[in-house]
This record gives sequence, structure tokens and C-alpha cells, in this order.
Amino acid sequence: MKYKEVTLLLVEDDEIDVMATKKALKDLRIGNPIHLAKNGLEALEAMRGENGVEKIPTPYIVLLDLNMPKMGGLEFLDIIRNDQDLKSTIVFVMTTSEAESDIWAAYDKNIAGYIVKSNTGDSFNAAMEMLEHYWKIVEIPADGQKTAFYN
Repeated sequence: MKYKEVTLLLVEDDEIDVMATKKALKDLRIGNPIHLAKNGLEALEAMRGENGVEKIPTPYIVLLDLNMPKMGGLEFLDIIRNDQDLKSTIVFVMTTSEAESDIWAAYDKNIAGYIVKSNTGDSFNAAMEMLEHYWKIVEIPADGQKTAFYN
């Protein structure tokens, strides 16, 4: 069986959080390709391959912050869930917000999980490790067709 590489789209405007996420992935020896978008608009361009931005390869998982300039995470989720080509995108929210209203609003938009970034150290590393197990086990559609991680 062959492992199918999953690309990560990190949608995050805070450079410290970007570095922390990359460090956690490196510490866990997770070498998947990572694409960075600083807000929801940049993420949409990468997912659609618009405005001169190269389309990110599939399959991919989005790691989404909620509080960003230009287009925040909840607005981004509204758009992709109403887009025929993007509505099944797998999204994990990674945010500092512990507000119940944000948690419910995100889950109402069919996210796969909600991770609070303030749970640093072992808890954050455990969350990153859980993500790796997720994409190694779960089948994720690629370009509109199911692609198994193991062929």
C-alpha cells in the first residue's frame, strides 16, 4: 500500500503562530507540504488557482485561524461551504478563541475539529499528531474523486 501525501493549507496571519505550527510539525517529523495564506481571500485564491496564484495540489487539509484581516475564518467557511467545488473541504480550526459562540459557529459550518492554540506544548503537539493520523487513515476526495491514502 502506498501512502498518499496530503498538503496542508495553513490560513494564519500571525507569524509567531505560523512558526509554532511549523515547529510542531517538524518536531513530530511531519514533512507534508505546507502552503501559507494570511487570510481567507488568499486561501480561496490558492484553493481555486485564481489571480495568478498556483492552485494547491489535492488532497489537502485546511488549518484555519478565525481572527484574520480582510476575510476571517467564519466568513471563509461560509464561502467554501456554498461553493460546489470546495464545499467538502476538510477544515480544522486552529485559533486562540475559546468562546462557545465561535466553537458552535465553526462546527455549524461542518469543520472536522476545533483546536485552541493556547494549549501549547504537549497538548498542541498531540493535536498535530492527531492530524497526521487523521490524514493517514481517512480517505479524502481529490479533484472531486475519492483518493485512498493507501493504493
